[in-house]
Amino acid sequence: MLEATNGSSGSEGVYELVVSVDARGSGQYDDAAKTRMRRQLYRVVHGAFEYARINEGALHLEDRGDGVLAALAGMPPSRMLGLWVVEVNELLKEENAGQERPLGLRVGMHVGPVRHDEEGISGQAVDLACRLADCRTARLALEQARADLVLVTSDRLHTEVVLPGGRYIDPDQYVPARVQLKEGPATAWFMLPGRPAPVLADETATPEAAGSAGAAGFVEEQAGEAGREGPDPLARVRVDNGDVSFNSHNRYEGPTHIGRTNNVGGGDRA
Repeated sequence: MLEATNGSSGSEGVYELVVSVDARGSGQYDDAAKTRMRRQLYRVVHGAFEYARINEGALHLEDRGDGVLAALAGMPPSRMLGLWVVEVNELLKEENAGQERPLGLRVGMHVGPVRHDEEGISGQAVDLACRLADCRTARLALEQARADLVLVTSDRLHTEVVLPGGRYIDPDQYVPARVQLKEGPATAWFMLPGRPAPVLADETATPEAAGSAGAAGFVEEQAGEAGREGPDPLARVRVDNGDVSFNSHNRYEGPTHIGRTNNVGGGDRA
């Protein structure tokens, strides 16, 4: 089992890859269940580090109660984005086989200056990795896809490491979305290992703002339909070159024009 180590020390920042791992719905576990969840979490994380041959001397690891925070120096980020993510996904499948409550993980990654001291690590790079793993779009991506793992990378990491590709790294699997973080809006890239590229909402836009800007994308509809509890996970506002339409289990009784498409005849539409 890997031990947590400190890749650097002192007040000067060192350029490192930061990885934040959060467990899904951790607040819904009672104490006994949370203990079991943490055992699963560490089996997955440590196992993936070992399978990916991450050098112990390059790894700083901190416990976060419902997750872990890691910083890696002197290791190719592509190994974490490629082989490590593959191993996390495979180990999750093993852990979740036959489980009534499967473990779900949100993983945020960013690269930048990291400061180490006797208490741990800090810096804007650390903050951003944690924000990405905890963002609303990451939570929705897991829920809507009924997946157990979502990877979220910063725009910088996507440009520098994902786009060039590499072993187990497929840029076509990644989808961008605007996310609203505590520090302000940012662009992040999302990937669901082993699944089709997700359709994501823009946390920073409203249907009106997106339509006036002529942007293309999907914006989540917040209000549920009358007589139905909660928001419809299939409800979307489609914003396409200024044409806006809301679709949620609509029933068309006659010819209908939405944007640049025509629907002739009736029937249910999902």
